[in-house]
Amino acid sequence: MRLSDLQHKDVVNLKDGKKIGNIIDINIEPDGKMQGLIVEKSKFIVSMFTTKDEIEVKWSQIEKIGEDVILVNVVF
Repeated sequence: MRLSDLQHKDVVNLKDGKKIGNIIDINIEPDGKMQGLIVEKSKFIVSMFTTKDEIEVKWSQIEKIGEDVILVNVVF
């Protein structure tokens, strides 16, 4: 699967069913393994603790990659 294929999918949190955002990049370890996805926050996610416009979802937090969505298990 290519990064461009992943970028067209919505990232949805299983904890509350809300869309987190869309993938803008991936984080790759020096040995070539994918460490996580860099997700641009949706305008609906507001955090009082950070002003970052993006978050990293670790590979271990990804539950399922479907045809239209990527389901993740993330606690903010």
